[in-house]
Amino acid sequence: MSEEISHAGIVAVVGRPNVGKSTLVNALVGNKVSIVTAKPQTTRHRIMGVRNEGPRQMVFIDTPGIHEQTKRRMNRLMNQAAESVADDADVVLFVIQACEWTAEEDRILKRLRGLDVPVGLIINKVDRFPQREELLPFIARCSDRMDFAFVVPLSATHEQNLDAAISELMPRLPESPPLFPPGQDTDQRPETIAAEVVREKLMERVHQEVPYALAVQIDSMESSARLNRIQVTIWVERESQKAIVIGREGQVLKQIGTRSRRELEARWDKRVFLDLRVKVRGGWPDDERLLGEMGIKPE
Repeated sequence: MSEEISHAGIVAVVGRPNVGKSTLVNALVGNKVSIVTAKPQTTRHRIMGVRNEGPRQMVFIDTPGIHEQTKRRMNRLMNQAAESVADDADVVLFVIQACEWTAEEDRILKRLRGLDVPVGLIINKVDRFPQREELLPFIARCSDRMDFAFVVPLSATHEQNLDAAISELMPRLPESPPLFPPGQDTDQRPETIAAEVVREKLMERVHQEVPYALAVQIDSMESSARLNRIQVTIWVERESQKAIVIGREGQVLKQIGTRSRRELEARWDKRVFLDLRVKVRGGWPDDERLLGEMGIKPE
């Protein structure tokens, strides 16, 4: 009996900020590979998540939300990362929010029309419309905007209709050996995972006071069989932001450290020691060297 032919491919997930791309990637992978917060532009660089379905392997790439606010170097690099990933993909998922179409969607669609790979439209957050008849005219209008390979309405948060998206993707994967070994669900290094988890907890805790002036850098990481010891620098732009992140008597920073440690220990199944320090560097979102050290760089 001949061996079953394997298929594997890159699936780029693109769209404007806050449409649920990271939540969708996590749901499709079946594990948390990308951090999620209520704030737009949480994702700052490419993140890969891997799903295996028998002889088929889908490698999803979560990208930063494409946005017009490009005055700062970090924003421009995020846009470049999001737009360039589609060039290397075998399939593109264009994610939008149910019953919302903006000028940013028009700009992204213009870019997608020039691709030579299948582009599927994912209409996310349909759970917000319990009367599904409300969605039908919107779905029809979206379908008329481009000859999409497929259109799937779903809810990533509630994991509704994910099977329909997987069913559309699987036959479009090229013949290829697996791109990642069995059991690996992301391409992220442990240092990147640690930095992203700390940043997620920061944004959850201080997102109203310091929404986008935060960056997390791993200074060192020592690993043993039972313990990961990690030194972390949290960058902010002003002394007032530093005070907010630390909190009265260090309570905010302690809370962030505790929540981060618990998630990392659950993920790695070992003890984690986190040494969190907060430093001020004015204009860090325009510091190309620091951005590069954090993985935010030209593709």
